[in-house]
Amino acid sequence: MDFSTRELERYSRHLSLPEFGIEGQRALKRGSVLLVGAGGLGSPAALYLAAAGVGRIGIVESDTVELSNLQRQVLYTSEQCGQSKARLAAERLRALNPEIEVVVHEQRLEAANALELMT
Repeated sequence: MDFSTRELERYSRHLSLPEFGIEGQRALKRGSVLLVGAGGLGSPAALYLAAAGVGRIGIVESDTVELSNLQRQVLYTSEQCGQSKARLAAERLRALNPEIEVVVHEQRLEAANALELMT
């Protein structure tokens, strides 16, 4: 798995760590994470995962942004109230790191759909 010049610059701090290096970054790029919820915990986690270069991030979230969310959910703005958290989170992550894939699941995680969402 190769890295573009842009990716090498983006991840230069990771690459300079002897304990991490190019192999560690390759593992992140090949990696896949499913975030269940894009709220108070999921929002900052999503930003850090995208910034670090995790190759595929799925977001499972059925809620919309409310004004009361904004004091702790760092992905959203006042103008986005009433809009889908999953879609907005995906847009923000793609803007932060266009090299990653973000998959939106506008639904709740339940026993009936868990296996489908995790594959």
